[in-house]
Amino acid sequence: MPSIHIASKVKQTPICIDPQTTDLRFRNLLGARAWARLPAAIRKRFGKRLCAGQSVAYQGVVTAMKMNAAGWVLAQAARVIGAPFPFDRSSLHQPAVVVVTEDRASDGQFWVRQYGRARGFPQVVHSSKRFAGVTGLEEYIGYGIGMTLQVEAGDEALLFKSDHFFLQIGGRRFHLPRMFSPGKVVVGHHDLGDGCFRFSLAVAHPLFGDLLRQDAVFRDAN
Repeated sequence: MPSIHIASKVKQTPICIDPQTTDLRFRNLLGARAWARLPAAIRKRFGKRLCAGQSVAYQGVVTAMKMNAAGWVLAQAARVIGAPFPFDRSSLHQPAVVVVTEDRASDGQFWVRQYGRARGFPQVVHSSKRFAGVTGLEEYIGYGIGMTLQVEAGDEALLFKSDHFFLQIGGRRFHLPRMFSPGKVVVGHHDLGDGCFRFSLAVAHPLFGDLLRQDAVFRDAN
């Protein structure tokens, strides 16, 4: 595991934990037995309820980045809707920051991921997680596009697997056929011990194979 060296002179705002209860939202999606199988560090990160509007930031570095030709085309096309996928390999070995903010309005979470690049401005990915829908969890990318997520407890990891993609227009929702969607998206949170974890992203398509993969290693917030 690569070491993470991040210098900062910015004084961090203390994390405000909601005093009324532990966050049970992810635990309820998994079920008590599957939740108990996860490492204690993962349960702590995803069982920490922030006050409304409060944020927590994790700093790290991108450790792996691969994409095939079809993945490159997908990533470039997706830039018109906010670049939800890494669109080149220049983020490899560059600093990364993930900020999670409790959403007052939807009782969900805002996620902002910033990936440095070897040249040019960093890539910034915005999404909103809402505890709703047929699977109990949805992620909105923007421009009316989102995906429903299945949550699973894997081998030392918490996994978020896309169930299907949808397009929402004027209050109506359209289920995108699997063949016309980006493919199967799997996001993993893997505990590495010593206050570190690995964030993994993998996208695979039934026709075009493994489109892209990205790994980043982060350290727990102070």
